[in-house]
Amino acid sequence: MSLKLMYITNRPEIAQIAESAGVNRILVDMEYIGKAERQKGMDTVQSHHTAEDVKKIKKSIFMADVVARVNPIHEATINYVSSEEEINEVIKAGADIVMLPYFKTVEEVYTFINLVNGRAKTLPLVETPEAVNVIDEILKIPGLDEVFIGLNDLSLGYGKKFMFELLSDGTVERLSIKFKQHSIPYGFGGIASLGRGLLPSEYVIREHYRIGSTCAILSRSFCNVNEISHMGEISSIFMNGIREIRELEAECQEYRNYFAENLQSIVERVKLICRTI
Repeated sequence: MSLKLMYITNRPEIAQIAESAGVNRILVDMEYIGKAERQKGMDTVQSHHTAEDVKKIKKSIFMADVVARVNPIHEATINYVSSEEEINEVIKAGADIVMLPYFKTVEEVYTFINLVNGRAKTLPLVETPEAVNVIDEILKIPGLDEVFIGLNDLSLGYGKKFMFELLSDGTVERLSIKFKQHSIPYGFGGIASLGRGLLPSEYVIREHYRIGSTCAILSRSFCNVNEISHMGEISSIFMNGIREIRELEAECQEYRNYFAENLQSIVERVKLICRTI
């Protein structure tokens, strides 16, 4: 099974290009509360999209799911509406999946799932050490559809220099084992075009397959539409980039099938041996 690829945009014409190239999910990013402060000095995407963007994207695409990343759980203030109102707005606008960022407690995830109330799929974004500490309790909550590991903020929380240290130190794999034990689909991090990034994307994609991840976000560097204005060039980047990723995935799938077939052979041979001893 191929990775479900997400791309962040609130521009219908870009969403259509991404969908045509094989992107599975369009992420409308409404998160802004507290984000600038905690990611100060980092070259990260801070989109500040709206529920109206969710509606525009939903109308512009046909096959891809619309993911709405809302703000962390909060009450209403003079500056913004409550989480309840925000979640109601994005679901009414057509969000297929609602993503909750930057939570720290089991209670926040309970609140989130209750607010969604089965009207869309739920996708908590694990990106704080506190969330990792209580992940066993979180995974027991009914109504949890999927989980995503946010490497940027989680690496900041652990005081790491580079977000992919969470791959090399085993953090992501330890979490993945817990997700698999509860049969909850999960993904992590962002990927650029093959051959790009400080840690080239092919290494990251192979790690997705090794640990059983099912989803990834295409990073801004995959196609930075703020720096490219020609639609033909954007379309070419998406088509060629997604094709290369899928070709690498086919190679990964062959290796995964090899090991699965090997395990099946072991099971069958052990059964035969046990019958004769």
